Order: sequence, then C-alpha cells, then structure tokens
Amino acid sequence: MALVYGALGTMQFEEIVVRLTRPGFDRWLVLPGLALIVTGFGFKLAVVPFHLWTPDVYQGAPAPVTAYIATVSKGAMFALLLRFFYRSGAHALAPVFIVFSIIAIASMIVGNILALLQNNVKRILAYSSIAHLGYLLVAFQAAGDLGPTAVTFYLVAYFVTTMGAFGVVTVLSDGSSEAEDLEDYRGLFWRRPVLAAVFTSMLLSLAGIPVTAGFIGKFYVVAAGASSAMWTLIVILVITSAIGLFYYLRIIAVMYGQPSERPAAPSTLAPAGSLLLALLTALLVWFGVFPGPLLSLIRNALAGLA
Repeated sequence: MALVYGALGTMQFEEIVVRLTRPGFDRWLVLPGLALIVTGFGFKLAVVPFHLWTPDVYQGAPAPVTAYIATVSKGAMFALLLRFFYRSGAHALAPVFIVFSIIAIASMIVGNILALLQNNVKRILAYSSIAHLGYLLVAFQAAGDLGPTAVTFYLVAYFVTTMGAFGVVTVLSDGSSEAEDLEDYRGLFWRRPVLAAVFTSMLLSLAGIPVTAGFIGKFYVVAAGASSAMWTLIVILVITSAIGLFYYLRIIAVMYGQPSERPAAPSTLAPAGSLLLALLTALLVWFGVFPGPLLSLIRNALAGLA
C-alpha cells in the first residue's frame, strides 16, 4: 500500500483510478504495490499459492470457528477485493488480469485434486473452499455488471452451504472429539436420516447440482466468464467441477452405506440447531429455484460498482 501511495499520492479508491489514467505515474511502484496487495488478499482468501494454512486450520479449529473462517472472514475480504480493484481501476490492468487468471487456474486445479486425496471431512471442505475461491476469481475478472453480480450471488450460496455443512459437523461432534473422519459418517442415513439429508443437500450444492443455490451460483459464474470470452478459464472450471463432484459423492456414498461399528453420535439436537439447519436447507433450495429476488437485491446493492 505504501508503494501505491508513493506512486500516486492517494489511497482513495476513486482517486486512484483518476491518477492511473494520467500519464507519467510511476508504473514500477504501482505494479509491485498491487502485487503485494494481491498477496495479502490471497493469504486471507486462501487461494493458491497462499493456501497452505487452510487445511490445518480447518481441521484444528472447532467446527463453528471453522465455519466463521470459511464464510464471514473470506466474504469480507472478497467484498473488499471487489471494491478496491473495481473502484481503483486496477481491475483493468493487463498484469493484474494475468496474475488473477494464474491464481484462479491454480486454485481450481490444486484445490480439487488435493481434496480427492483426503479422508478427513474438514480437510475435504478446506481444499474444496480453495477451489471455490478459484471459481469466484473467474467471475471477478469478467467485465461489466455481470461479474460482481455473479460473485456476490456465489458468495451468498457458498455461505449458506458452508454454514449448513459445518452445522452438521458441529451437531455430530461432542466435547471430546469432532466428527471429521469419513468413518464417522458411515451409515449416518440409517442413524440420523434428517441430518444425512441436510448434509447431502449441502454437498450437492457445493457440487453445483440443479435445484440448489450452488447450481445457480456456478451458472452465473460461467455466464460471467463467457460474457468476457474467458474460455480457457471456463473449460478448466467445468473440468475441475467434475473432479469435485467425485469427492462430494464419496462422502454421500459413505453416509448411505452400511453403518460402522463405531458408537452412534448423540441423538439429541437443540431446537435452535434444528431451526438453523432447517432454515439453511430452505434457503439453499429457495435460492436454487427462485433466485430472482436475491439477484434483484444484489443488483441494487452493487449499482455503480463496475
């Protein structure tokens, strides 16, 4: 940020775009400054190659804390990313586009491939989040109003889905240990069918299956990328999404398989927890079937950003 200030003499988003259009600004200070700012954003968002902390933190933290990190923390940073790069004009710089494209491709590929190798549900969701941030960067780079709209809708869908998924993990955990291994979910449908159905809905949304918010979110991400002819990114997005479907279905297959010999999780669920999971599941389906009201709200909130 100091490098950007040294080159342009301001830190106001709207003033930066004015001074970037003037001839004579020090490009050799602005570009390294933006590179370091992107590094800071990348670390907070846990995109490749700044992702190494993510699986350990997701696994080590209690499930409610992990849900907070995966949603509120990343959502706030992506909102700032949108405002800074769109309003400052840095979004239109060719080097910035190249850097974000490389990060998006690496995140989609690495996140999905490493998730395939995991046997821990929280680590699977951690690597999955890296891939989802890569998908978001595809829409982030799209020109016009469709890009920010797609990013915001996808974030809402991702928040609902992730909170629901970690809500199930929280319910199945107890004070001594967390339900994080795949074996902890074996035969869950036969023990707790409602929880299994909720978790299945969340996983299918993460995979982008129709009638879920995740499908509409991914549709708009692809549409935003297509509107800017980013075909390479779209092809990689589609291929890696197909890879992601495998490890989501793997968890689902375990839940509907034969019960394990392990002791069953506690059978009680607090009324507040039941209400929250029911609300998240309803929102998941509602946004997937009737996305219009949410899209209108998002367009009004983002008016004038792009």
